[in-house]
Amino acid sequence: MYDIIVVGAGHAGCEAVLAAARSGASCLLITSDLTAVARMSCNPAIGGVAKGQMTREIDALGGEMGKAIDSTGIQFRLLNRSKGAAMHSPRAQADKTQYSMYMRGVIERESRIDLLQDTVIGVIASAGVFNGVTVSSGRVIRARAAVLACGTFLNGLIHVGMNHYPGGRTVAEPPVTGLTESLVSLGFTFGRLKTGTPPRIDARSVNYDNLAEQPGDTEPVPFSFSTDDVSHRNLVSCFMTKTTSETHEILRTGFDRSPLYTGKVQGVGPRYCPSVEDKIFRFPEKESHHIFLEPEGIDTLEMYVNGFSTSLPEDVQIAGLRSIPGLEQVKMIRPGYAIEYDFFHPWQIRASLETQHVENLYFAGQINGTSGYEEAAAQGLVAGLNAARKISGKQPLILGRNQAYIGVLIDDLITKETKEPYRMFTSSAEHRLVLRHDNADIRLTQTGYECGLVDAGRYERTVAIIDGTERCISMLHEIKVPPSEINKLLSSKGFPELKAPVRAFAIIKRPGIELLDVVQCSDTVRAAIGQFCADKRIAEQVEIAIKYEGYIKRDQMMTERISRLDALHIPDNFNYTSLNSLSSEGMEKLIKHKPSTIGQASRILGVSPADVSILMIRLGR
Repeated sequence: MYDIIVVGAGHAGCEAVLAAARSGASCLLITSDLTAVARMSCNPAIGGVAKGQMTREIDALGGEMGKAIDSTGIQFRLLNRSKGAAMHSPRAQADKTQYSMYMRGVIERESRIDLLQDTVIGVIASAGVFNGVTVSSGRVIRARAAVLACGTFLNGLIHVGMNHYPGGRTVAEPPVTGLTESLVSLGFTFGRLKTGTPPRIDARSVNYDNLAEQPGDTEPVPFSFSTDDVSHRNLVSCFMTKTTSETHEILRTGFDRSPLYTGKVQGVGPRYCPSVEDKIFRFPEKESHHIFLEPEGIDTLEMYVNGFSTSLPEDVQIAGLRSIPGLEQVKMIRPGYAIEYDFFHPWQIRASLETQHVENLYFAGQINGTSGYEEAAAQGLVAGLNAARKISGKQPLILGRNQAYIGVLIDDLITKETKEPYRMFTSSAEHRLVLRHDNADIRLTQTGYECGLVDAGRYERTVAIIDGTERCISMLHEIKVPPSEINKLLSSKGFPELKAPVRAFAIIKRPGIELLDVVQCSDTVRAAIGQFCADKRIAEQVEIAIKYEGYIKRDQMMTERISRLDALHIPDNFNYTSLNSLSSEGMEKLIKHKPSTIGQASRILGVSPADVSILMIRLGR
């Protein structure tokens, strides 16, 4: 008998089983295909807007995704460099084959993990408590807890034009049948969602003279805080082009054979990652849409056509591609397709990702209605860790919205109605100014260390950065810079010269004046804090803290107000029907979602401020 069974070896399953095993649990990872561990079935990339921040949070907590992409990436870029620090997001192209092999190797080297190639078709529970799973051979495997990370496999159906056939993630993978029905028999409710992927093309058939090249950064930022340098991994360029009015006309000719517009697809697709035909249909006034050509690896000719996700018939897909500049003679290796799959409404899970209907059963990834590798991996880490903590008698790890994008993700899932695949954005996080990618280790490494996922050496390194940053800022408040040392710099930046000494903190706070500029110009400042600024991480954190001081203080005040509501717990067995003053919708949503705190209740769609006030009054009594 195992401590924990993890079902599925995608990005959620990999992080779940590693977190559980590293927490001391004996684990069994069950997957239908051991050659497809952490497969990148869609875009060959990790990170991006908000997703990059989340990947660094996974790393800070002791997860593996950041290390995996640092080891197998082939191009690294920091997005939104022209914007403020809160908007900077790391992104990297991966060699998708190497990435999968890396993750499988890490899992196979973990002594507490056993592997089984089989398909789980049922969940067994007694008196509302999980105790095992059934696999396709009919065998029952017992465990104390389980994490279901089933991806898009549950009753998966693939669509290409008017053709549709069962498929779990790619055309070559079968779906999982029986598991949805088993969960429904235990009281769960499910829905259908849709996602899709673009065609893959032969890189040799592309005319690069008609494309805009996008090389990697000259000084790339790694994802893992334990990685020193990834510049040697910047191996390829991506390329950009765009659709034309001719492309749009060609694609429109296939609308009458599109599963999206003929009713073949019942599931709802992602709003913020629509198919190319959906973009043309919804935005007819736009004459073009950007297309990005991304290599899928070093040892393959396959390229990913980012921005051209589609389920149109194959003949329309190839004709549309050949109307795009640079792709006039392109050869399509495999067509794009849409896939429909079952998911379980995430109001049925708790903030720990344990399900409400079955104790010791956890859901992670696309089974909860999310999209994206990073969202899945984040949930997997939390679910695997909390499953291990639960069977050890420890309290679950629950991250707040002010602590991590991961906290925002999970809170959104359990408080908002999921009608389309959930995708993380910076705009989803009201505390995004402090939830930056650059300080993920400062925010979360101690938590990872206390949970047993981060080693002492890495924790001590983070403590040294925090201590050095605080001491440096304190000294900059005290140091007074003589005019003779700083006036030349001020004049060059358009500021009036000083007539008396000024505190270094106030000088650095001025727009366009950087910390290292002041250190270089002023002997006084250099003598005092030069030792700290020699560390790039400390210098970076000091600069951001000074520049954003007022905004960060304002955010902290808002955090304190919200935290007071999140500290007010609601009993698990609270009887909402006893509150006659609640609105009908508010009562319905509170009964369905079963929030654990007043703060969580206040964020549920349909629960009004008046409902929250009534609830607080009753709990106060």
